Amino acid sequence: MVEKEWVDGFPGAVTVCDRTGIVVEMNDKAAQGYAEQGGRALLGTNMLDCHPEPSRTRLQVLLENGQSNIYTIEKRGVKKLVFQAPWYHDGIRAGMVELVLELPAGMPHFVRDKQPTAS
Repeated sequence: MVEKEWVDGFPGAVTVCDRTGIVVEMNDKAAQGYAEQGGRALLGTNMLDCHPEPSRTRLQVLLENGQSNIYTIEKRGVKKLVFQAPWYHDGIRAGMVELVLELPAGMPHFVRDKQPTAS
């Protein structure tokens, strides 16, 4: 992959794998977040090997079918949004991107639907 400066300074963890699950890129935040598992040493390894069941099977299905998976988790008192989605090269599915963002406590939520006017 072509190195992109912006992604290393991005405050969320970005991990990219190919269609078989081989980790091909990770930014600084991802390397820090996965430090206990090896950090940047995970480049070139299969991310399926890092996931216990049932996460491993779920990830395998995502890789095979090109589906997205979005959920929140909480670890050590920190809530995170996990967004896993396919990425494409020249219109062909090339793998998956995992984006992990820390969610601040008390994060505001806004409903942007237009409110009906009173008559």
